[in-house]
Amino acid sequence: MRTSPTLIVTGTPGVGKTSHCELLAQATEFKLLSINQIVKDRGCQDEWDDELQSWIVNDDKASSSLFEDTIEDEAERGGCIIDWHACDLFPRSWIDLVVVLRTNPTLLYDRLVARSYSEKKLQENMDSEIMEVLLEEARNSYDAEIVIELQSDNAEDIENNVERMEAWIEHWKSNVSTNDT
Repeated sequence: MRTSPTLIVTGTPGVGKTSHCELLAQATEFKLLSINQIVKDRGCQDEWDDELQSWIVNDDKASSSLFEDTIEDEAERGGCIIDWHACDLFPRSWIDLVVVLRTNPTLLYDRLVARSYSEKKLQENMDSEIMEVLLEEARNSYDAEIVIELQSDNAEDIENNVERMEAWIEHWKSNVSTNDT
């Protein structure tokens, strides 16, 4: 039985996933699983897309590589935070909380422009945020009671969100220990 939960922090690029995850991992001493980094480290990309200015992830290669001894063991053990722009890849049984970060579209646009995103990549990500694609994906993939949406427009939001996630983790742990007795 797990004594700590597993969380996914997801959202459109530019909403602050990595900032949230790094702060939460530091505060909780949970293991941070950056799927982007794991994909890079394990060579799960097929080719470079010039128009999107990004690597194309080989889903089959990534799925088998990600689940083999990297994420499966960690997620089932608990005490980890998964940082990824999608969440439907992970089985429900592994996940205790899905945090979908959202950002005001005007702010997000400015952040993506500052990253020098191509027009196509910029538009694709803006459409995703405005149409709530990742929020819907989370709601369709997990039970409603474990999916939360948090606003991430500024440093104060990040701080408040991390505190909220820390409180949720403590509540989860107290429920687990109460149920064990």
